[in-house]
Amino acid sequence: MIKVLTLNNISSIGLNKLPRDNYKISSKMSNPDVVLVRSAKMYDMEINDNLKVVGRAGAGVNNIPLDKMSNKGVVVFNAPGANANAVKELVISSMLLASRNICQAWYYVNCLSLDNLKTAIEEGKKKYAGSELPSKTLGIVGLGAIGVKIANAAHALGMNVIGFDPLITIKSAWKLSSGVEQVLSIDELFSRSNFVSFHVPLVENTKNLLNKERIALLPEDATILNFARDGIVNEEALMIALNNGKVKYYVTDFPIDDKKDHDRVIALPHLGASTVEAEDNCAIMVVNQIRDYLENGNITNSVNFPEVLMPRAGKNRLAITHKNIPNMVGQISTTIADTSANIIDMLNKSKNNIAYTLVDLEHEIPVSIVDNLKQVKGILTVRGL
Repeated sequence: MIKVLTLNNISSIGLNKLPRDNYKISSKMSNPDVVLVRSAKMYDMEINDNLKVVGRAGAGVNNIPLDKMSNKGVVVFNAPGANANAVKELVISSMLLASRNICQAWYYVNCLSLDNLKTAIEEGKKKYAGSELPSKTLGIVGLGAIGVKIANAAHALGMNVIGFDPLITIKSAWKLSSGVEQVLSIDELFSRSNFVSFHVPLVENTKNLLNKERIALLPEDATILNFARDGIVNEEALMIALNNGKVKYYVTDFPIDDKKDHDRVIALPHLGASTVEAEDNCAIMVVNQIRDYLENGNITNSVNFPEVLMPRAGKNRLAITHKNIPNMVGQISTTIADTSANIIDMLNKSKNNIAYTLVDLEHEIPVSIVDNLKQVKGILTVRGL
């Protein structure tokens, strides 16, 4: 029985993809084989030797100690793109909130007394006249699953869309509308954009990506949208720009202090992926990936291990996590050959200092193979499937 620990509420539609005759699911259990998590922080969590997989039902993995997991041979999966439509809709609606001054207008009406309401509305509405999105330029930093969807939707609304992503994948490039222009530098993007939307992870290179110097490059009355991570925008510098009128609005999904009270800040309570559909999609994607790994050894959408997909051949399969060091494949092959087992197929891939090897054998896996492989220096885990 495979034990699955849930650290947050995970969509039941996703959990139902795990057959209960093979998987036991609980929010309280010791020595789990699998951990499913959304926002719970795992840095102080004790990692038992039985743990094989962590599944993040979402994209960001800042709450998971990746180095610790890698060193124990624990594969960490996420669900990139499963919540992309939810974030796309929120970004598009946020541009509309800002361009039409909707939040301020709503507040104005709700503060009016009922006496002479109609007259007050007509007299006050001119203070909230806005502008339309077509012909405005949206700059998108990060053209992954979310950034591409936003770019295509904004282009369909008649906006000029430019994007910056030096690491764009072929998969994302194929999905990007031909009308979206890629710029050569992030500074060029800031200098041309009426709206800037961030869709990159928070790492050392993206911390304070929008700073005092880059704010100075923005056109007057630009709007900044942060639905990526807290820390990407230098909010102290941005507040100065809001106060002096350089920036019109800051829309953020990550309010952290009293800056949320600024009359040019539209602060939302981390709603990016908070739709029923997104939560279902994330859970389904990550659960399917975990099942394929546990049952077939395949790895798709892991953040710490390489992608490894190999059709089944032979009688049984060995799944081996190990350090990416010289002669590992040779030692694995020799150890298997010493038991007279015959290899039908074999695949080895690496990612940074971690590697993963799948081996299909002609006959049943002798117990001695697993035991002997575990003794090889550099091998982290061995599973027979």
